[in-house]
Amino acid sequence: MFALVPHAAAQPVSRIALVNANVVPMDRERVLRGQTVLVENGRIAAIGPRLAIPAGTRRIDARGMWLSPGLADLHTHVQTRDDLAIYLAHGVTTVLHMGEASNAFAGRTRIAANTAAIPAPHVYTALAVDGSPRYGHLVVTTAEEARAAVLLARANGYAFIKVYNNLSPDAFAALTAAGRERGVPIIGHTVTAMGGLERQLAAGQLLVAHAEEFLYSHFFAPDADSGQRVPDDGAIPGAVAMVRRHNAFVTADLVTYGTIAEQWGSPAAVRSWLASPEARLLSPRYRLDWPNAGYDRREGDLKPRAAFLARLVKALADGGVPLVAGTDAPTIPGLFIGTSLHRNLALLEAAGLTRYQTLATATRNAGAFIARARPDEAPFGTIAVGSRADLVLTRANPLDDLATLRRPAGVMTHGTWRDRAELDALLAPIADRYAAQR
Repeated sequence: MFALVPHAAAQPVSRIALVNANVVPMDRERVLRGQTVLVENGRIAAIGPRLAIPAGTRRIDARGMWLSPGLADLHTHVQTRDDLAIYLAHGVTTVLHMGEASNAFAGRTRIAANTAAIPAPHVYTALAVDGSPRYGHLVVTTAEEARAAVLLARANGYAFIKVYNNLSPDAFAALTAAGRERGVPIIGHTVTAMGGLERQLAAGQLLVAHAEEFLYSHFFAPDADSGQRVPDDGAIPGAVAMVRRHNAFVTADLVTYGTIAEQWGSPAAVRSWLASPEARLLSPRYRLDWPNAGYDRREGDLKPRAAFLARLVKALADGGVPLVAGTDAPTIPGLFIGTSLHRNLALLEAAGLTRYQTLATATRNAGAFIARARPDEAPFGTIAVGSRADLVLTRANPLDDLATLRRPAGVMTHGTWRDRAELDALLAPIADRYAAQR
């Protein structure tokens, strides 16, 4: 069942002008000061310092503030309209659901989001397929079944096929070929039977769904990883060169593995997160699920591996590999919807990425990834004429301080502008409802 989210007062307006904004276009590292951005029917129609604004246009005074592209979380497992509204209030205007979506979410909720019928980011979905029922995904065991899965994915509006660990090489090959033919690209995890991540990328896999997949299928032999050993830093340049050879994207999800490492063998971590102010927007489902995830009952220490992944991601960024931001929220304890993306940006900056490189993972690079996969769609991820008007207005320059993005002054998506009061109005009834269900 989906919880209903009341509409805020904001309604789509065919033409909106954000006036006197300092624009952070993210096409390269620069700021365009004192610009007016004209939006028509959800697209950026014009940008300039002295635009003639047509009569009847709604004006948003952005003087003294900064306008940057909306953020993208390209690895999430949200399930409800409430979840999507929470993302929007945190400046997230694009999400990729990476598997296990209900049929209702993958269908009617996605459509409602993408047609502005509900307050939400733009939603893409991936159909997760595996060779066994172990992880709860759609099972395909033959090439014929794999080809059928691609047809079903396309018919049901899935943008991607997400491959998982236990697929056979024949099924993987069929998914890749059929996905290429039908316009449903392959993304995802390590497939153990493929014998290494490079073989998957060579076959056409477009995205590595986690940075930690390199631990399981590149630095160590597939299915032979001890779970604790840290690779030698001397192997990192080879990994960078391998990804570049195959022109693939990598999800830079430092927050995911880092959060798992924090709670590894530590029951106090989950209790702390459930007592935090962020938990007011955690659904009752996850309030019940998180204490039973089991990471707190594990032995060992994953923090050295988490530190290695930070060094790997820094090298990938400096080596020209396009990184995209993702979090895995909210299925892993500690990964709150919306705030986890901002934590991930902070971890990327702490790993040594510049603020421009960091912000690009959730803007420019996310748009480039979707453009590669779905070239017929409207572009996004930069502020440019013709792009989707996915926009975030902040009180400081995010290239000076990424933390300003945590509480935007306003967000635009699907042709609808919501100021801070309207964004807060989305969150208040959700928090009240969740509190009443405890």
